[in-house]
Amino acid sequence: MEALEHFIEIANNLLSPVLVIGLLGAGAFLTIRLGFIQLRRLGHGFAVTSGKYDDPDDEGDVSHFQALTTALSATVGTGNIAGVALAIHWGGPGALFWMWVTALLGMATKYAEVTLAQHYRVSMDDGHKWEGSVAGGPMYYIEHGIKDVFGWNWKPVAMFFAFMLMITSFFTGNAIQSNTIATQVADNFGIATWITGLFTAGIVGAVIIGGIQRIGKVTGILAPVMAGLYVAAALLVLIINFEGVLPAFGTIFREAFNPTAGVAGTGMGIFLFTLRYGVQRGLFSNEAGQGSAPIAHSAAKTKEPVSEGVVALLEPFIDTIVICTMTGLVIVSTGVFEAKVPTEISLSDGNISYLEPNADGNYETVSAPDQIQVADGVPAQTGDGQFAFYDVSVDKFFTDKAQTIPFTGVITTDTDLAESSSGESYTVLYGNAARNSSPLTTLGFEQGLDPIGLGWLGKYVVLICVFLFAVSTAISWSYYGDRCANYIWGKKAILPYKFVFLIFHFVGATLAVTTIWDLGDVALSLVTLPNVISLILLSGLLKKVTDSYFERKPWEKFG
Repeated sequence: MEALEHFIEIANNLLSPVLVIGLLGAGAFLTIRLGFIQLRRLGHGFAVTSGKYDDPDDEGDVSHFQALTTALSATVGTGNIAGVALAIHWGGPGALFWMWVTALLGMATKYAEVTLAQHYRVSMDDGHKWEGSVAGGPMYYIEHGIKDVFGWNWKPVAMFFAFMLMITSFFTGNAIQSNTIATQVADNFGIATWITGLFTAGIVGAVIIGGIQRIGKVTGILAPVMAGLYVAAALLVLIINFEGVLPAFGTIFREAFNPTAGVAGTGMGIFLFTLRYGVQRGLFSNEAGQGSAPIAHSAAKTKEPVSEGVVALLEPFIDTIVICTMTGLVIVSTGVFEAKVPTEISLSDGNISYLEPNADGNYETVSAPDQIQVADGVPAQTGDGQFAFYDVSVDKFFTDKAQTIPFTGVITTDTDLAESSSGESYTVLYGNAARNSSPLTTLGFEQGLDPIGLGWLGKYVVLICVFLFAVSTAISWSYYGDRCANYIWGKKAILPYKFVFLIFHFVGATLAVTTIWDLGDVALSLVTLPNVISLILLSGLLKKVTDSYFERKPWEKFG
């Protein structure tokens, strides 16, 4: 496992800068090439989504609204709850600003990839209802679009994209979701992660076996309800803590360009680190440029590719500008991003690490020392590595939950045991530690609602939303993956893919959170790069299709 984590870290360090440059560069290029379409045509996107221009006789499987909610069910997920918290924990509050930038540019990117996906979608004649009647996505415009415009054979690139997106569907869109639910349930109720994983896999399986039409019906109800519930709860927290909202915005803007508070306030202070986490988590949240959402939008009933493109540009706006901002403001305005709170620490927890300060005053992760001497609760500063939880050092250890009995003895890292000077052994110790991922967001809601005596309600609000967000994301991502399996192997691969997807959902619930998020980031980078390159190459065709649509105004025939 240690070798795998080392490989993932190297891959992420190599791919992350390329991903940041590729996404921001492509988003900026498409924004200029299309004349800031995300601002000029935002209203038209809302109008098309409302259904006023729908033609039920058009080819496709779902309405514009259901295509949007299916895609939103995938994008509005744990990235909005856990991903924002991760970005702020490691990148500081300034990471939220870069999530906003990614979303604004991503609106143009999302429009581009969905319009092209609709333009090159294909019919699936004689397919079963659960297989769908159409299929589309970046693999089709990578193959056919590049060939039409340049005459190049990019089928191998399209196959690579489809395969990597299918792998991404197992991790980013699935295992991470079940992992977040299982972690939350275990933290709140002590239920074993495998039990939660089995339960959620059953729910997801019952929906995805019915194909895109059943998925569209479920997400058409689920997405608006879960987004409305979460935004309403966050607004209540911000109203209660209104005096902290404006200072929170000030902190976010200041830390975006002059970061001082990464890793829960321990001072990473590296601009590129903040930028990277903001862009990565922004992408994970709104998926612009990743090439996943175009697959859902390709199922929309329409003859006009641009009509679905303007619907799609709403996604990053709703997902990141609205919902992620709610999460970020709750975390920053309540100050929980730099807090250490009483925590039960299992010595076998995968989120334990060991830190050393470097010459710049920042912290680096190092290998675990053989032993850590602890006297009256305080670990000895030997220079071999400070015991940390979520990469933030734990200053004092106790043997009881109330933190009244300091631990004295030795923590042996290879056996995950703490042996006291009196000869007692412990697998669990207690201390003040940082929160991360969804538990950090939960802490924000708890402390935000505490002034009106509803702090206890905070964890249940987040727990319910995590459950709804994660299950809906997994449901939608299963469709993304099965379209990729269909592209590579044909319709015969769709059903086996669904079974493998459910297996990954179950297994993901039991893995360490840091490992699974890092695996998702590697897959994310590999799948995004060929997509954004293709979008830039096909931008000329995209502009012609766009200009034609707005010159013809085909929606006017519907009044």
